[in-house]
Amino acid sequence: MDYIILDLEWNQGAGEETEKNIPFEIVEIGAIKLNSRREKIGEFNELIKPQVYHEMNYVTRKLIHLKMEQLKSGKSFPEVMRAFRKWWGEDYILCTWGSMDLTELQRNIRYYGLEPMSDRPFRFLDIQKLFSIAFEDRKSRKSLEYAIDFLKIEKDIPFHRALSDAYYTAKIVALLDESVLENYSFDVFHIPQDKKEEIHVIFDKLPLESYAKYISRGFEDKIKAMNDRNVISTKCYLCQKNLKKKIRWFTPNGKHYYCVSYCDVHGHMKSKIRIRKAENGQIYAVKTEKFISEADVENIYHMQEQARLHRKEKRAARNQNHRS
Repeated sequence: MDYIILDLEWNQGAGEETEKNIPFEIVEIGAIKLNSRREKIGEFNELIKPQVYHEMNYVTRKLIHLKMEQLKSGKSFPEVMRAFRKWWGEDYILCTWGSMDLTELQRNIRYYGLEPMSDRPFRFLDIQKLFSIAFEDRKSRKSLEYAIDFLKIEKDIPFHRALSDAYYTAKIVALLDESVLENYSFDVFHIPQDKKEEIHVIFDKLPLESYAKYISRGFEDKIKAMNDRNVISTKCYLCQKNLKKKIRWFTPNGKHYYCVSYCDVHGHMKSKIRIRKAENGQIYAVKTEKFISEADVENIYHMQEQARLHRKEKRAARNQNHRS
């Protein structure tokens, strides 16, 4: 399997109304191809002639080393995309610094009516996340240049061009341990269409390090999502036992939901649901589950109590307004 390390540069509206179907127009694609031993075996780089935004946004102009005059000699996005797909081959996994590039690539593909990359979620490697897992706290998200400085990789070409940023990202990919590369992500530009396509995956096998992820199909609204059995179930992902809830589902903000269940073999399991809006307008749920300590359980109890007090204060304020 090859690793395709992708980076994009894009432009947005400047002095003209933003096109909602393509808020960011891709103006350059750069990529590095590594083989299964993570050795460089190829590169891809093309400028794209703008069709939507014909002025360089001032933010874009500050960030990337490109001028509109250079882009006028580029090829069309459909032409570049067809060549890019042919170049990356059949057996590969896409790698990006963060997840935004894949979202914007697929928005541009949709805008031009090209064949989609997938009609469902697909695996990719978020190297920004993997850098944090390998070298920091697993939660922070740092810039590419920060990571290059941290790893003392020579900065021999300028940043903020598609090929150069792909080049530096590939340098980091080559340094990651094989076990870190097992922490793949899912692109959800196209969410699961039905129960059969829903994602159920477990990362790491050691109970203290493992966690499970579930990505639901689409729902009309948040209420229907939170009434779905698959979404709110709390089954031990290691021994498959149905668990009794110690802290029932609650939300501190209407977007994130928490609960704690107990497995008599593996201990307390925290479940967290994030409600998200898909590109097609539907609502879907991403649920993560992980075994936690007694101290973590107390923190969630405290969060639940704070959420209860906040709701109570809001009700009191509403009643006061009605009386006024």
